[in-house]
Amino acid sequence: MRKAEISRKTFETSVKIHLNIDGSGKSSINSGIGFFDHMLTLFARHGSFDIDVSCNGDLNVDGHHSVEDIGITLGDAFCKALGKKESITRYGSFYVPMDEALAFAAVDISGRPFIVYDSGAVAPMIGEYDTELTEEFLRAFAFHAGITLHAKVLYGTNSHHKIEAVFKALGHAMKIACQEDKTIKGVLSTKGTL
Repeated sequence: MRKAEISRKTFETSVKIHLNIDGSGKSSINSGIGFFDHMLTLFARHGSFDIDVSCNGDLNVDGHHSVEDIGITLGDAFCKALGKKESITRYGSFYVPMDEALAFAAVDISGRPFIVYDSGAVAPMIGEYDTELTEEFLRAFAFHAGITLHAKVLYGTNSHHKIEAVFKALGHAMKIACQEDKTIKGVLSTKGTL
């Protein structure tokens, strides 16, 4: 089973994550930030990942440390659970329409972390969630998971819909990239390593 349990403790946050890549989309998310909990729940459901997240962070400051540290820890969990990355599809991409909004995510589980993110114009806050933190989460996740990630909102007018479409698209793209294909011997690379 491709599972991982990761803990991260700093002076700013205490994060614990349980991940099962081969799950059914069950999640228990407690970041202390309602909208972000909703986004991680969507990511788990649409990726068919079982994810438990608990975070005790310095929300009296703002949500930055909690969101970033959850991204770091979740990325570490995916990296650990995927192990040597043998027989995985490696690449995944997906479009998600969310009412008037359309978003796209593409990933390469390459071992070469990189991110390109374009949300277009979004409201600065959704509930108690600072929308700038979406990029912080995606960067932390991509760099610690060892993936190349491109995510883009193609169009839309509602900020909630735009960001929700990004998280759903990421869930689907990661699900595709993590799929096992027994016809792939070793890793999907002419280098012989990822």
